[in-house]
Amino acid sequence: MLKRRVLCALFIILVASGCGGAEQNQLNVFAWANYVSDDIRSAFEREFGARVVVDTFASNEDLLTKLQSGASGYDIVMPSDFMVGVMIEGDLLTELNRDNIPNFRNISPQFLGKYFDPGNLYSVPYTWGTAGIAYDSSKVKPPPDSWTVLWDTRYSGSFSMLDDQREVIGAALKLLGYSVNTTSLEELAAAKQILLEQKPLVKLYRSEADEILSSGDVDIAHCWSGDAFRAAENRPDLRYFIPKEGSTQFIDTVCIPAGAPHKELAEQFIDYLLRPEVNAKITNFTKYGTCVSAAKEYVSEKLRDEPGIYPSEEVLSRMESLIDVKEFTVQYNRAWEEIKAQ
Repeated sequence: MLKRRVLCALFIILVASGCGGAEQNQLNVFAWANYVSDDIRSAFEREFGARVVVDTFASNEDLLTKLQSGASGYDIVMPSDFMVGVMIEGDLLTELNRDNIPNFRNISPQFLGKYFDPGNLYSVPYTWGTAGIAYDSSKVKPPPDSWTVLWDTRYSGSFSMLDDQREVIGAALKLLGYSVNTTSLEELAAAKQILLEQKPLVKLYRSEADEILSSGDVDIAHCWSGDAFRAAENRPDLRYFIPKEGSTQFIDTVCIPAGAPHKELAEQFIDYLLRPEVNAKITNFTKYGTCVSAAKEYVSEKLRDEPGIYPSEEVLSRMESLIDVKEFTVQYNRAWEEIKAQ
């Protein structure tokens, strides 16, 4: 009997140890939808003997709320540029140990040292892209070139807007000739007013535009560039353009949240993503631009010089990056709540 008890105790200890080991080798990622491919995830798992679990969010505000509410357990998060600065100020991110990320040297200098994290102490560029409009060229004629198509009553009930307050309000601000980062109450009120007027025409607010474009639920979508090109693989008549009034461009990043349980494994994952061959797989999958210059030779030829992914300097001159508007954020929050409540 004693021998049996000893064996049982040893078995329990071994099982507990095994479970603990498995937990130590699990990387928990909180990312935008369609940002971490099964190919990249499984290849990392095989090489590093770790399990990768991916949860997704639909907007930077959703990510911020989740972390502010005390959500723990994530090792990797992927905020956009302006949100990185917000998270740094809120002590929601931890500094990176560059010794564990030697492939940091592969990042193109043009994506480093940005205002939101000047020393790149907390963030590593993942992809970059733009916001614009995708449309079915067989149904929307003549080819649109302006934000005004999203206020055209001919397309009532057949288009979607992003479910993202800064992007949607930003589109209205650009249409009116204002900055997407305005801190003018009058300009914000004007943008809110035209969005309220537009709302009866909108079929839905959805950030995962690739899904509803691919399924044919909408013929026009306010969307991010990568979503447009992913959807076009299933719907060849889709076209993507950046409105002539201008729009937003962004850098999405990889960060490690404060209190991450597997920080060293997270840094190994970041280093893995910065290998040129792996980084090219990110572009081939997400259809967003690579931030690693050496990766371009591995990017599919179809995407390598696509102007919708790599816009000309003339187009880029009309783009703005969203920035943290500090205390004025409450005004954007209030305007968005009023728009969505109508």
